[in-house]
Order: sequence, then structure tokens, then C-alpha cells
Amino acid sequence: MKSASPRTPPEKADGRARLMELLLSTLLRAGVIASLALVVAGTILTFVHHPDYASSPDELQQLTGNGTDFPFTWSDIWTGVLFLRGQSIVIIGLLLLIATPILRVAASALIFIYQKDRVYTFITLTVLSLLLLSFVLGKVE
Repeated sequence: MKSASPRTPPEKADGRARLMELLLSTLLRAGVIASLALVVAGTILTFVHHPDYASSPDELQQLTGNGTDFPFTWSDIWTGVLFLRGQSIVIIGLLLLIATPILRVAASALIFIYQKDRVYTFITLTVLSLLLLSFVLGKVE
């Protein structure tokens, strides 16, 4: 974080820095907890809708085998969430887990912009750009 300017009392600058650190740590904690809750809820829903998965290894194999009705597209995922399909909810939880650190980098960039810290703003926006670029270029076909 940027040091206090000559006009800003050190106590006030330390309070702002502490507030920003608290914001970022809360963002990470909330993202991980929400992701975990979604993954657990989706897993429970999967076993509630298909109780045979718990007792039959052959049935459980169908969950992960080829030809499984698994949501691969955004529309399949959202449809599955609307119909409370466990697999779709687990996927949303995993996507949230992936998005959490990216949101943290974006929030850091906004904080540095607010603090008018050009160096850290540039560095953070570069990292954010590389993260987003890796998702666009890393598309699996």
C-alpha cells in the first residue's frame, strides 16, 4: 500500500491500509466459503436425486463415465441450476473458486486506483490482464 502523504496523518493512512487489507481478506474468505457451500450443496443434491450412487459402484461410475449427461455449456449449467441439478451447482461452486482470486486482483487494482498509486495500479492491472488473457487463450477445444 502507498505510504502516507505529507498531508495525511500516519494514523489515518494506517487505518486506511488496514481497512483495505480487511476488505481483500474478507473477499477471499467469502469467496472460498461460498464456493465450498455450493460444492457441498451440489454434492448432496446429486446423492439425494440419485441415491443409488451411494450404494452401487456401477451407478457411481455412470456419474463420471463417457456419455454422461454432464453440463458442459453455460446454458446447460444455468438450466441445471434452475432445476437444482447437483452437478451444475458443483460446477458453479468450482467456477466461483476460480473467480475468487481474480476478483481479489481486480479489487486490489481498484484500491490502488483510489489511492492514486500509479506503479501498483499498473502492476496489478497487468496481472489482471494476464489472468483474463490466460482464460481466453487457454480455451480447450
